Amino acid sequence: MNKTIAFFDSKPYDKKSFSDVNKDFGFDITYFDAHLDAQTARLSDNFDGVCAFVNDTIDAVVINEVVKHGVKIIALRCSGYNNVDLNAAFGKVHLVRVPAYSPFAVAEHTVALMLSLNRKTYKAYHRTRDGNFSINGLLGFDMHGKTVGVVGTGQIGKRLIMILKGFGMNVLAYDPYPDQEFARATDIRYTPLEVIYKQADIISLNCPLTKETKGMIDLNAIEQMKQGVMIINTGRGKLVDTYALINGLKSGKIGAAGLDVYEEESDYFFEDRSLELIADDMLARLLTFPNVLMTAHQAFFTAEALHNIALTTLNNLKEYFEGGFLKNEICYKCDKPCRKEENKRCF
Repeated sequence: MNKTIAFFDSKPYDKKSFSDVNKDFGFDITYFDAHLDAQTARLSDNFDGVCAFVNDTIDAVVINEVVKHGVKIIALRCSGYNNVDLNAAFGKVHLVRVPAYSPFAVAEHTVALMLSLNRKTYKAYHRTRDGNFSINGLLGFDMHGKTVGVVGTGQIGKRLIMILKGFGMNVLAYDPYPDQEFARATDIRYTPLEVIYKQADIISLNCPLTKETKGMIDLNAIEQMKQGVMIINTGRGKLVDTYALINGLKSGKIGAAGLDVYEEESDYFFEDRSLELIADDMLARLLTFPNVLMTAHQAFFTAEALHNIALTTLNNLKEYFEGGFLKNEICYKCDKPCRKEENKRCF
């Protein structure tokens, strides 16, 4: 397909996965290392479409600029779209996303964070590398019999629950749209958030970022939690109020935190900043805690997920350019994945 795509925020693994899958599509892809923002949007000139990622800025300025250059579609190679100004996009440009790529990848990484924090394997690794074979200070707890609260029971949350049930854990779940059939099949219980806060030994956030969930883990929520609770966030950074999290860690209310996302991650995650000072005071403070394990938004990062992301993204573009129904288009009116009837657009 002789259509040109401007690919922003490209990394070596992006180029490999997309180039491999593109052999079956034939798009003319130009890879740009730069993020898509107000300064780089002009690079979209003479391209038919744009491909963007989670830390690209797709606000009114960027949207107007790419539209001015003739771009009709922006393909997000991710599931979330909280970085997009939907009101600015309405009536101007089509927006498609990757609603699912590998729920197993994120669920498994979530469990990896839990186990690493509990059994302190990251500390043990550094000790033994230095010739220190003491196990003092590395005490963990049995996962079996503990209560875990899973916030969000979409595909990722469900895969996570199935893994945790294998440990023999008691699972409490919260979702505004509970799947009671799944609950009966897996012997879990849906509860209000307040019950999870009060009873869970571990709380895992696997929900999208919405107006309702933004900052859901705040000072009030933490105050309700059990002493020494473990919090895991592989959802979106802004689900957690970082100031409240730091205070909870300092007081000991939060016993451990595993973070694959951070609310102000866009200037740091996916980039090598090892030769620079961290100017973000909150991020720098989090990294000083011995009971905080942070990974740089890598929960999705498996070979299978990268392949699926590339395949879905390029197929989204193919559907648009062939004039077909865009099953992964975001509906600007309802701020949800488009569920319009076939052959109807969101605008």
